[in-house]
Amino acid sequence: MDPKVEKLKEIIDESENIVFFGGAGVSTSSGIPDFRSADGVYNQQLNRKFSPEELVSHSYFVRYPEDFFDFYKEKLVYPEAEPNNCHKGLAKLEKDGKLKAVITQNIDGLHQKAGSENVFELHGSVKRNYCTHCGKFFDEDYVMDSDGVPVCDVCGGVIKPDVVLYEEGLDPDVINGAVKAIQNADTLIVGGTSLVVYPAAGLIDYFRGKNLVLINKSSTPADNAANLVINDDIAKVIGEATGLE
Repeated sequence: MDPKVEKLKEIIDESENIVFFGGAGVSTSSGIPDFRSADGVYNQQLNRKFSPEELVSHSYFVRYPEDFFDFYKEKLVYPEAEPNNCHKGLAKLEKDGKLKAVITQNIDGLHQKAGSENVFELHGSVKRNYCTHCGKFFDEDYVMDSDGVPVCDVCGGVIKPDVVLYEEGLDPDVINGAVKAIQNADTLIVGGTSLVVYPAAGLIDYFRGKNLVLINKSSTPADNAANLVINDDIAKVIGEATGLE
């Protein structure tokens, strides 16, 4: 085992209140592309006159709902994706009583699918969708199976994915829960995120515990503050550290 992964395993064994904070890199091994890497969504040839940020903005959803859902269904929803060893390893740590919370920037629902229960979804989830008129909720299949813009089967209102679009604020209850979890943690493991998207990236500033661990393929602005930095695939590292690989 790599010495750094061995060190991570030691930290996990010694910790009693671990919190994991993850980004898009957590799900790339499950076949879901991230946003900012060379192969990420933002660097794909989209052949459109709008930037990817504009395509997932509140304004675009309101003005061009058909184009919004074309992009959303093609690039942001992956119904066939399965949890990888990062998701599974974290769920195992929660079951063992070590991990107290998962905080994620992802919208894919894979942490819950792997078995994690205490998950703070900063940017919402594609698994939940609601009517903008009457508030009725719909699942992922209803949206994906709809032709064009999905509409409510009760009132005919447009259905919106329960995800945080550009120009929209984060849910204060989710943020407060995530902050409290980080403040109470003795170990914070940050993985699969470049820590450049705010306000989410600022959450690690609330950590006052013993061990800050950063796992990411590339360097992050917080590397100098970490007790342990591992530049490798998060699924591989967590899988090895939790005995799945």
